[in-house]
Amino acid sequence: MAGNNMRNGDVVLEIRGITKHFPGVLANDNVNLTLKKGEILALLGENGAGKSTLMNIVYGLYRADSGQVLLRNQEAHFASPREAIHSGIGMVHQHFQLIPVMSVAENVVLGEEVTSGAFLDRKEAVRHVRELSEQYKLRVDPDAIIEELPVGTQQRVEIIKALYRHAEILILDEPTAVLTPQEVDELFKIMRDLADRGVSIIFITHKLKEVLTIAHRIVVMRDGQVVGEATPAESTPESLAAMMVGREVLLRVQRGPAHPQDTVLDVIGLSALDDRHHHAVRDVSFSVRSGEVLGVAGVQGNGQTELVEVLTGLRHATAGRVIIHGEDLTNTSPRSVTSSGTGHVPEDRRRFGMVDNYTVAENLVLNSYYDLPFSVPPTARTLPVVMAGYIGIFLAFFAVLASIWGALWSSALWSLTLGLFGIQDVESASREAMNGPNMVELIVMLVMVLVIGYLAHRFTMWVLRRLQKAAGKPLRFGKKDRGLVLDHRQIDQHAVGLVEQFDIRTPDVDTHAGSLSGGNQQKMVVAREFGRKPRLLVAAQPTRGIDVGSIEFIHQQIIAQRDAGAAVLLVSAELDEIVALSDRIVVMYKGEIVATVDADKVTREQLGLLMAGASAEDVLGVRAA
Repeated sequence: MAGNNMRNGDVVLEIRGITKHFPGVLANDNVNLTLKKGEILALLGENGAGKSTLMNIVYGLYRADSGQVLLRNQEAHFASPREAIHSGIGMVHQHFQLIPVMSVAENVVLGEEVTSGAFLDRKEAVRHVRELSEQYKLRVDPDAIIEELPVGTQQRVEIIKALYRHAEILILDEPTAVLTPQEVDELFKIMRDLADRGVSIIFITHKLKEVLTIAHRIVVMRDGQVVGEATPAESTPESLAAMMVGREVLLRVQRGPAHPQDTVLDVIGLSALDDRHHHAVRDVSFSVRSGEVLGVAGVQGNGQTELVEVLTGLRHATAGRVIIHGEDLTNTSPRSVTSSGTGHVPEDRRRFGMVDNYTVAENLVLNSYYDLPFSVPPTARTLPVVMAGYIGIFLAFFAVLASIWGALWSSALWSLTLGLFGIQDVESASREAMNGPNMVELIVMLVMVLVIGYLAHRFTMWVLRRLQKAAGKPLRFGKKDRGLVLDHRQIDQHAVGLVEQFDIRTPDVDTHAGSLSGGNQQKMVVAREFGRKPRLLVAAQPTRGIDVGSIEFIHQQIIAQRDAGAAVLLVSAELDEIVALSDRIVVMYKGEIVATVDADKVTREQLGLLMAGASAEDVLGVRAA
């Protein structure tokens, strides 16, 4: 175990009494910890425990309200990440800081370029990156374009970028959240090699097995405080989970037998292309019944992502059919799929599951805001009021902006325009000489009418939303399924109920979703989809990047959906999750289904062989279903 080789070197980083407040949140509360030379220190805790905030303070992204950061026994004050980097601290964020259209070498040297005269010395940059890649066994092609690389390779580029800047302390923030099991193994080899070379690593995570595999020492945070310290040798997953959450956590999913009924989802001969127009899904057929969980197992990148996108209307199929509750919904829109009673937890919550700048309340109705009771149609009585209010506010604000613009134009800009054409006196200027200024005036005025109109519309809608939120009851009329006016009171009440039911930790429902921790963002997406009581639930990587407490909760909710009669399609790269939750399992390899098995009649070893491409006949003694 890694803990047996724990370093006893000098302390290279010490954090003393760090405290950090955000509005309504105490993120760090008098935190103390140390890091030794050549040590892998696991910083373990739930999402929102304060781990990333603490490391962002060390890295110079945030400033602590109080406390000290000592680097090699000297107090350090970093005003920016650049200062931290130059002091030997590198950080690889959970969401990579790479420019997709640039090459590996260009990304690595960005900001610290090797130049030849006024231009980037590309040959020298490539040489540097290749040298670092070979030295630290980080296999990367310096000339490769970032957007064409798999996620695991992109992470190596981030590590090379830190090493290029002579990082002696490396902070890895949730580095395995988006990696396949094989890429995780590669990362751990790299981490051990770096530690053997004297690099000190802080490994921020919430994954218990990984901590016990890689760490020399473990520090656990909860609610912004350090609540314990341990070594892998003296720890178990259960003891670490209890320390993280503050209570005993069920690491095994408790569920009774499934009682499947009618078929809800029927997939027949489905094929689809990926973004590079290669065949990603090949002649896939399966069905999911109400009251069961069908797990889709496979190494990431074998067509699971494209399959889910086709089922949910995000990607077109090139062949085959998708039938939901007897209705052919092949190549239909995402809204049509949603309207069929389908819930979708996407694998990339930030890209497909939420809008960062929207509030929690708004995110919780993203796929139902247009339905009663969240959106109501103005009636014959309320429509004139709404229209009159819009026109009145729009014209008033338009008039104010137009007056300001008119005064600015006549007092300064018109004279400037005349000067550009060499005209000193308008009255003495000929008609031909005035053609140029008059044309400029006409174009500018037309542009400003559009700009002022847009601003007036945005302001008017903002005012109407505030007025409707304060006095929305008079607008709640009508019995149609669709509406034109958002009822914010209903939206907020709906959000408060889901926040409580799904334990979404947010200061209030008006908080921007982008400011929540990753685990709470995932809970928000799950709450929106599960709260609709779907007949079909498509859950793709539902626990990716979240902590053990949140995983336990979401697993319980998935089983609750199954027991309530929903058909659940679970797609996960975590084999443990597939085995724990599924009643039946289909295995995908290179876009095809190579086996369909009952979950209680197959071993993990057999699933692993199938995921690696072995045939069902060789592994199970039967032909693929």
